[in-house]
Amino acid sequence: MNKLKKILKVLGPGFITGASDDDPSGIGTYSQTGAQFGYSQLWTAPFSFPFMTVVQEMCGRIGMVTGKGIAVIVKDNYSKKILYLTVILLVVANAVNIGADLGAMASAGQLLLGIPFIFWLIGMTVFTLLLEVFVPYPAYANLLKYLTFSLFAYIIGAFIIKQDWGKIAFATIVPSFSFSKEYLLNIVAILGTTISPYLFFWQADEEIEEEIEHKRLQAMGKGIPRIRNKDIREMRLDTVIGMFFSNLVMFFIIVMTASTLHTRNILSIGTASQAAEALRPFAGNLTFILFAAGIIGTGLLSVPILAGSASYAISEAAGWKAGLSLKFKKAHGFYGIITIATLVGILINFTPVSPFQMLYYTAVLNGICAPILLILIMLIGNSKKIMGEHTNSSFSNIMGWSITVIMSVASIALLLSFTGLY
Repeated sequence: MNKLKKILKVLGPGFITGASDDDPSGIGTYSQTGAQFGYSQLWTAPFSFPFMTVVQEMCGRIGMVTGKGIAVIVKDNYSKKILYLTVILLVVANAVNIGADLGAMASAGQLLLGIPFIFWLIGMTVFTLLLEVFVPYPAYANLLKYLTFSLFAYIIGAFIIKQDWGKIAFATIVPSFSFSKEYLLNIVAILGTTISPYLFFWQADEEIEEEIEHKRLQAMGKGIPRIRNKDIREMRLDTVIGMFFSNLVMFFIIVMTASTLHTRNILSIGTASQAAEALRPFAGNLTFILFAAGIIGTGLLSVPILAGSASYAISEAAGWKAGLSLKFKKAHGFYGIITIATLVGILINFTPVSPFQMLYYTAVLNGICAPILLILIMLIGNSKKIMGEHTNSSFSNIMGWSITVIMSVASIALLLSFTGLY
């Protein structure tokens, strides 16, 4: 019991980041994976786990050691062109992601109570803005932590439904490959929703928020944090647990949809109702309640994080005060960007693309943007000028550069497949 309490106390930015990785976009992507490909892409869960852990540990360490967000570090050490490219990639990907997540939350709410989509969309937007702007950081961080438990519905359901565990084990351990356009599209989507640009910026900045909260740093970007090796070890444990939880949920969402939707020849998910059907075999009439809890709970977790990470990047690039630890009156620009990013997300929902299709294509967009930002993070993590004695280990470099190459090749292959050159 004491060990459990100790672990729960350690959980912070890494765990919240991992849980937010299973946002509505993630749930939509993993549901589509199971529906379209059955168990055949289960291997992507254990495959992506060590890579996303290394990348997020790197981002957390950058924030802890420097006391600065990634955008500030880029501004101080690289050209303005690189800074602008970094911020633009993040903001575009996040705005689309926010829109897709808000749309999915509104669809889930409409499915649950029958209230029109537009009312849910506006209500969810207002509620998430109020949470992020007016709730103090410590209370807000704890709230985010508890919202993650809605994801356990998918894990419980997978054990209640009859499964072919031998087939699941084989598909998990032995990768299967196909070079079709659909297969490549889904691989890029999975990588994009597990190793997402917004998570890089968010964890770096939230580690700084933790330093401020624990009085080890005066303010974001001011002073050098008093970092102990113990602090870095705790951050790594927090990150490992967060990424493991994220991948565990990913794994069981694919299992659930493969054993329900795929077996019934439902190969494409375009609506909230179709996605909810994955839970019906074990939940019965509670299906839509559990599904709505999962989508709305993770949306409330992820939308503020998406808007917050975009705001951190823009505020840091512009030299504005930034941080959830600051009150609204002391950081108008920071909270203003959060508001604008969220409102832009609303507009995206008036395109012809359905909310659940948008979730999937958002993951693909993240997968295409991520490699460029990964290169930058690898360079920062290896810079002695920036990181001092806390530069990347050999293991971090091998894993970090490997996933950068893998995501780059997958994205290029996908783009070539659409041009007809591949």
